[in-house]
Amino acid sequence: ALAGAGTQTTGLAFGGTPTTNATEHYDGSAWTAGGNMGTGRYMLAGCGTDTAGLAFGGYTSGTTNATEHYDGSAWTAGGNMGTGRWTLAGAGTQTAGLGFGGYDGNSSTNATEHYDGSAWTAGGNMGTARYRLSGAGTQTAGLGFGGWNGSTYQNATEHYDGSAWTAGGNMGTSRYHLAGAGTQTAGLAFGGYTSGTTNATEHYDGSAW
Repeated sequence: ALAGAGTQTTGLAFGGTPTTNATEHYDGSAWTAGGNMGTGRYMLAGCGTDTAGLAFGGYTSGTTNATEHYDGSAWTAGGNMGTGRWTLAGAGTQTAGLGFGGYDGNSSTNATEHYDGSAWTAGGNMGTARYRLSGAGTQTAGLGFGGWNGSTYQNATEHYDGSAWTAGGNMGTSRYHLAGAGTQTAGLAFGGYTSGTTNATEHYDGSAW
């Protein structure tokens, strides 16, 4: 239940359960310790790079809206999200971030927020409220897929253009707690849970998985 950012050869992992503030960098072959987060948490979201990372939302003694910036060695506090939530998805960069979906402590949400490096503002709502989903892409070309709506596994995919979400092609395997990477037209989904754990990987080309 940790979050990540960066690339395959300059990766960043942070948070997780049991509740931790630990951060690690990946160079393509080995992990090394980075600076600890200010707020230990799990089921958070992340985006950006290993020297300009963004962590937001998650769960620590309760649902949190806390945001933190990473500069490659230390975390500092950023602007709070408008809606505190956990098991949300993230995309974009430290100065053009995107947070969407999640669980607000009462129910799944379709709320979307944009981050400009200091403050969050509301964006267009997702078509399907869900949590435990994954995301990829950028603030103006985002991708959301998979998840759980409180009763069923999700295979729905949605595209974001910076203001509104539209339906994309459905995943071949409905699942939640999956991971994602890539862009809106070259996406990757892998792992997750669907009546049991899965090792399935899917590629997205902008219209079909």
